[in-house]
Amino acid sequence: MSSSKSLFDAARACLDADTPQAKVELTFACAQAYARGELCIPDDAPAPEPIRMPGRPARPALVHPRELPKRGFGTAEGRAAFVHAIAHIEFNAIDLGWDAVYRFRGLPAQFYADWVGVANDEARHFSLLRERLRELGFDYGDFDAHNGLWEMAEKTAHDGLARMALVPRVLEARGLDVTPGMIVKLRSLGDSATVAILETILREEVAHVAAGSRWYRWYCERAGIDPVPRFRELLAEYARAVLYGPFNFEARSAAGFDDEELRMLEAFVAR
Repeated sequence: MSSSKSLFDAARACLDADTPQAKVELTFACAQAYARGELCIPDDAPAPEPIRMPGRPARPALVHPRELPKRGFGTAEGRAAFVHAIAHIEFNAIDLGWDAVYRFRGLPAQFYADWVGVANDEARHFSLLRERLRELGFDYGDFDAHNGLWEMAEKTAHDGLARMALVPRVLEARGLDVTPGMIVKLRSLGDSATVAILETILREEVAHVAAGSRWYRWYCERAGIDPVPRFRELLAEYARAVLYGPFNFEARSAAGFDDEELRMLEAFVAR
């Protein structure tokens, strides 16, 4: 990669990559190039193009969440469907990391470093899960999936504050709440291989949600906005259908939620 290449162009290329292998390999290459100082952040870059669907493989088919069958962990197919669902979340999360880099301009260098790092982690998580799926006799694309993560990216494309509040701190933070229970269940079934992957993801997702918390507060401070009431307003506007308890207070505290926010979340879902 030439020294004149912009980080925004690299992010866009990763978004456009339309096979899992291409998206993962390009993500790793661009993250390494950025770490070596080979990708610049130009002050005069053109505005980002309007958001659209990132590059996707032909499969999995994207359906409404209600159309996804409920499967238990008890069968090999059920276990694979669960791993596939998590892999799909991580595949989307690669795009969400790169879209934050591509879409939001004029921000501190650390913002871009954080979200390049997130995209790189998500690509590694996806790769681990895809390999596990193959060990189970399946591959990414063998089950239907939904598009909820990317739909929230579209809804928040106009506003970095809303994006930081709602994608890391609502959708991705859901993993902090549900993954510990999944780990317990899989451990009871003797699936230590999947457990090891989920433990890695859970540990690293705390840092990703924390980045969302940090930049949400940064946006609020810059705009002179009180973060807690604004978070409540954004939840009411965008997240009534996607915010569920119970919440993992310990993990969410580690990810930058303060006590007032945690009380507000509980009250919000109790209504």
